[in-house]
Amino acid sequence: MSLVTRVYETSKLKPAKTAYHFMGKDTSYAEFDQSISMFATALQGAGVEKGDHVAFLLGNTPHFLISLYATMRIGATAIPINPIYSPDEISYILHNSDAKVVIALDALLPLVEKAAPMFPSIEHYIICETSADVVEKVAALPEAAKAKTQLFSQLIAKGRPDFAPIDVDENETAIILYTSGTTGYPKGAMLTHKNIYSNARDVSEYLGFSEDDRVVATLPVFHVFALTVVVNAPLLKGATILLVPRFSPGDVFETIRNNQATVFAGVPTMYNFMYQYPEGKTADFDTVRLSISGGSSLPVALLHNFEEKFDVRISEGYGLSEASPVTCFNPLDRDRVPGSIGTNIVNVTNKVVDEYGEEVGVNEVGELVVQGPNVMKGYYKMPEETLSAIRDGWLYTGDLARRDEDGYFYIVDRKKDMIIVGGYNVYPREVEEVLFTHREIVEAAVIGVPDTNFGEEVQAFVVLKEGSDVTEDELKQFCEKRLAKYKVPKVIDFLEELPKNTTGKILRRSLKDQVKQ
Repeated sequence: MSLVTRVYETSKLKPAKTAYHFMGKDTSYAEFDQSISMFATALQGAGVEKGDHVAFLLGNTPHFLISLYATMRIGATAIPINPIYSPDEISYILHNSDAKVVIALDALLPLVEKAAPMFPSIEHYIICETSADVVEKVAALPEAAKAKTQLFSQLIAKGRPDFAPIDVDENETAIILYTSGTTGYPKGAMLTHKNIYSNARDVSEYLGFSEDDRVVATLPVFHVFALTVVVNAPLLKGATILLVPRFSPGDVFETIRNNQATVFAGVPTMYNFMYQYPEGKTADFDTVRLSISGGSSLPVALLHNFEEKFDVRISEGYGLSEASPVTCFNPLDRDRVPGSIGTNIVNVTNKVVDEYGEEVGVNEVGELVVQGPNVMKGYYKMPEETLSAIRDGWLYTGDLARRDEDGYFYIVDRKKDMIIVGGYNVYPREVEEVLFTHREIVEAAVIGVPDTNFGEEVQAFVVLKEGSDVTEDELKQFCEKRLAKYKVPKVIDFLEELPKNTTGKILRRSLKDQVKQ
């Protein structure tokens, strides 16, 4: 069994059931499956074969759902990319991933124009129409780019509506998710069909999903949290996805009210904005049986305040891209423990170990490691990093945690130095690498500092060349051209030198203490 065969079967057993709702329109499982089939055969007609890599630069639209399941239906590998990444970041992933086809929003046509001569191995750019003038924009592309560009609607029209999923080994790679790495370059976590199916199955069972659920999908669907919890798990159960193009408290409340939503999933930033929304009221969550939080730690005060205001229970969990992603969740049949990431989900084992890999005692702090059918098979083209991450069958998360006597886990500290901005991971090294390319910067260090709305924000400290008069605004503009918006430092402080230990290592803790003063 796989995710694609499950959707295919649901389309035959319950063809009229709504698969997803988008912008006021319901799409049935039969219609969804037909679109998947047509796009899958259209991709084959365009030369995409089993094992080929197909990159997505798409947001929360039906294009993403159709593209994902069509790609997997023909045994190709899907590579979701955050469409708001900078051109440099997108270029790195396209190069590293060996993408053969790119499916992109029409807003990214300028990027396609630049990419066409840079990536001769990419055979097709498929543009999804969201604006009226997209045909004219494609016609205006240079010949080299135009020759490789097709419109989604025109391509899918060439497909067959009756194409069944091909046989794919469960250990073949279904998705490569790029996650930021401490080396400064993203790493592609290879998730197999078994990985993503098992995690969707186990999460849906643990959280009691059923075909009657109507799940709000306002989390970015290219992110692993959303991909499993609000896309794959509901579709596996034959439930309905309520697809919201972008997050805003008003849109979420309206979606819940108008569609009798039963499940909402968000990151702490979303809960914070909804809690503070002046027009939000208890009735907005009347139909919601379950609220899920992930992506980063949910402040206990916010959890209590939100639950009291909206009369709904929030279940917090934990996961990471390399584990497809969920490993822990607060159970629904027992007390929810504020501040805890919960207990093992079914078929997944978490434990806390010391530096030698030996399990530590109750309430002792160590590194959280994970084992289960959801654990990735490795990083794409990074064998050394794979060996470091997966040891003796256990995935080493890099997070410090503890376990209490009842089996509930608690994250004590996040991955070393990682910053989480509104649920998105930012590694200091990524930002530092960009700062170091500026000709006036001698040294740079980046830390995360608390932020009321987004959990954390990025703050940089730089040492300039003697006599330099470069300003903070100039450095921010420099970063904005090379990094996604949420990675750009909100504050840049100038120092004469960075604090270091005797071996020359920068002391980030000293910088954080300096911010607190």
